[in-house]
Amino acid sequence: MTQDVYIYDALRTPRGKGRKDGALHEVTSLRLSAQTLNAVKERNNLEGHAVEDVIWGNVTQVMEQGGCLARSAVLASDLDERIPGLAINRFCASGMEAVNLAANQVKGGAGNGYIAGGVEMMGRVAMGSDGAAIAVDPTLAMEKYFVPQGISADIIATEFGFSRDEADQLGMQSQQRAARAWEEGRFDKSVITVRDQNGLAILDRDEYMRPQTDMQSLGGLNPAFQQMGEVMPGFDKVALMKYPHLERINHIHHAGNSSGIVDGAAAVLIGNKEFGEQHGLKPRARIRATAKIGTDPTIMLTGPVPVTEKILKDNGMTIGDIDLFEVNEAFAAVVLRFMQAFDVDDSKVNVNGGGIAMGHPLGATGAMIIGILLDEMERADKEVGLATLCIASGMGAATIIERV
Repeated sequence: MTQDVYIYDALRTPRGKGRKDGALHEVTSLRLSAQTLNAVKERNNLEGHAVEDVIWGNVTQVMEQGGCLARSAVLASDLDERIPGLAINRFCASGMEAVNLAANQVKGGAGNGYIAGGVEMMGRVAMGSDGAAIAVDPTLAMEKYFVPQGISADIIATEFGFSRDEADQLGMQSQQRAARAWEEGRFDKSVITVRDQNGLAILDRDEYMRPQTDMQSLGGLNPAFQQMGEVMPGFDKVALMKYPHLERINHIHHAGNSSGIVDGAAAVLIGNKEFGEQHGLKPRARIRATAKIGTDPTIMLTGPVPVTEKILKDNGMTIGDIDLFEVNEAFAAVVLRFMQAFDVDDSKVNVNGGGIAMGHPLGATGAMIIGILLDEMERADKEVGLATLCIASGMGAATIIERV
């Protein structure tokens, strides 16, 4: 018999600029993870062997983020050492997959409670420094027409007819919505303050945002992926070999309408009814459904559409049953395509901004957007929400939550 699975808490760090001058640059992936786990423990009075496991997503699993970071983070935190740790990688959906995996473990009776989430210190461990076979092994890369993600985003824009202006409009809207969310205290319940080793606060709000962004400033930015597409190494030619019906790739993405490189961590506390009763906790939402799917690895970032179709169909739902959506803003075209495919009004999508304004800390984002969705459902008194992400090399993941 399957059990209902509930979210009891969801929290995140602020996102710091993923650069040497970023506020979190001195903090290791281990320490940021440990602080996040400690916040879950303190906020929910978890004592002893309270959860079955910590499932922790992180994408670039080398150097300080290597070697089962999840277990290292448990040992560096105040959690009981009897709690193990599992590090997982589903690229951009790693944080969401951690939550989904934990939810399905609870559902199947493998433990009452889990902490799930993820981390990525993009300023400390460079994206791609782990060397992915899809990108570096020519026997696979050439057979599957591999192109970098920015080119994939521009292919989506070309294939589905999105203009530079539409992408810039979405980028500007993300900034405005994120600024408003911070001004109105919409993230107050969930964002923890990151402290240095002396206990001094070093970051308490998302650092990457540029609320003064307007269409004029965005219009002055050069397309970020045109050079690698048209000149060297000439990825447009690879794309056109696979999609010969496109005459050329329209390069519309740049730093202002693509997700920011940032540092951050997030965690979600989930469990069954018994877990809540045991620890005196009140459930905030039920995880109604989870899903994942593989998609075309060249255009790569279209996954939110088929995975949403799958999760709705598998659970006898329609798009009209969803009140709010969080669609990770990896690139503007990803979100534009989602809204186009389902004819969803943008007033229901990423209402508090997204990765374009606040950044996309790869391994943490999936857990972050689940928490952001839940906070907004409570604030706006909505019942059902869906969070979804596109994923490198062609995948999609989704989670449906409903308030209880």
